[in-house]
Amino acid sequence: MSSVGLIYVGVVLVINGLLLLGRVTAQEAAPLNVFVGVIQVAIPTYLIATAPDPAGIFAASGIYLFGFTYLWVGIAGFTGQSLRGFGWYCLLVALCTTVYAGESVVRAGDAGFGAVWLLWGVLWFLFFVVLGLGHESLTRPTGVFTAVTGVVTAIVAFLSLTEVWSGDWVTAGLVAVVGVIGLAVMGPVAARIDPATEVVA
Repeated sequence: MSSVGLIYVGVVLVINGLLLLGRVTAQEAAPLNVFVGVIQVAIPTYLIATAPDPAGIFAASGIYLFGFTYLWVGIAGFTGQSLRGFGWYCLLVALCTTVYAGESVVRAGDAGFGAVWLLWGVLWFLFFVVLGLGHESLTRPTGVFTAVTGVVTAIVAFLSLTEVWSGDWVTAGLVAVVGVIGLAVMGPVAARIDPATEVVA
């Protein structure tokens, strides 16, 4: 994935985390979601159209998962429609992330990015549980995990842009540890954050 595009993915994840925590409204978060969604649809479309081989097409295909995610959330924010269908979409995306994670490790030799794909997969699965299955008690904890994932994503993007990123197994382990800690603390942290607005989902 383009490291530039990944920066905006990190930013919008933090905003969506604040949305789930009730710190911003769905309408307030909608413009950024639509903006990032358009970018994350335009980029893979161009990359696939100009890809020299099937490997290039596969590498670009995963970006659509993000593009449709943010477009869906953004449009729902503007229109006030239910996100239940989006929740079930997130289950399918979570399953897809395991394929991209495996490809990163086995074919691309980037275990670190494979761990990042799995981190995103856990996040999408949480979206499925909250929005698809309607477990509203996990909404605010998922907001914390979303924000944590956004920060990790932005850090990975900047490390890649500055050519400091290392896809070794130590990096993969660090990403995994952050993910586990995020899951462990998301409930207690969410309980300490008072919502300023009503979450619209």
